[in-house]
Amino acid sequence: MKTVKEISEITGISIRTLHYYDEIELLLPTEKSEAGYRYYDDKALEILQQILFFREFDIPLKEIKAIIKESTLDKNQILKMQRDMLLTKKERIEKLIAQIDNILKGENDMDFAVFNKIEIEEMFQTMLDNMPENVMQKVIEEFGSIEKWKKHYIQTVSSEDMQKRYAKVVEWYGGKDTFLDVLKHPISKEVAQSYNKRTECILQKLISKRNCDIHSFEVKEIVAEYGFIMKQFLQIKQEKEIMLAQAKYYRNEKIKSMIDEKYSKGASEYFADAIEAFYAIKH
Repeated sequence: MKTVKEISEITGISIRTLHYYDEIELLLPTEKSEAGYRYYDDKALEILQQILFFREFDIPLKEIKAIIKESTLDKNQILKMQRDMLLTKKERIEKLIAQIDNILKGENDMDFAVFNKIEIEEMFQTMLDNMPENVMQKVIEEFGSIEKWKKHYIQTVSSEDMQKRYAKVVEWYGGKDTFLDVLKHPISKEVAQSYNKRTECILQKLISKRNCDIHSFEVKEIVAEYGFIMKQFLQIKQEKEIMLAQAKYYRNEKIKSMIDEKYSKGASEYFADAIEAFYAIKH
């Protein structure tokens, strides 16, 4: 058994943080003495190690708690998940280091590619296979043929700007392989409709609280539900960046009038403010 002080010295985590983890039931001590001193065994140290791995990716504590408490995930599954996330981060760091080395050598030819041509072609085929017939016909009419459309798609996705965007998206999914797997197995139309209905209910609940402070528990609870639904719908590992992007979407001038007309004047700004207030805090 180790004391809080010993755990703090081993890991570099402050005593105050360990006490906080106990308070929110993220990392409970193995036992407490009558005097209130906390003691941790090797199993508790393993859990703390998992928490520290996840914190490397700025994953909110409530999300880490949900992962660790998930009964269907064993230790090896969690470690595999963390390994994949770390490998993705490692690949990005190695690319950045290589790019900096090239700049120092006077070679400023920066490569932001996330997906190679074969992977992009596979992405196109997956999209094609799962696209509704009416939508496909409209796209073919626009480009003239599937081959011309495919050429445009590959050129667009291969661009530096799109590759930068995909780099961030891949990070949300916890790795390129996970992203491609989700892409190859999209959710059904029925499930998508179900999620859309639930999202609509959430937005109706949120607008009904527009007279409440955006920092109030009532509003935060609704935004948290919104984030959870978004995470499940997109099958991503962390939803913060997606939700902040959604807030920007609500602030888009072209979107504002449509949202305000549906939910009442000022709704778009209220939705954006509530989301940004929720995700501005590390949970």
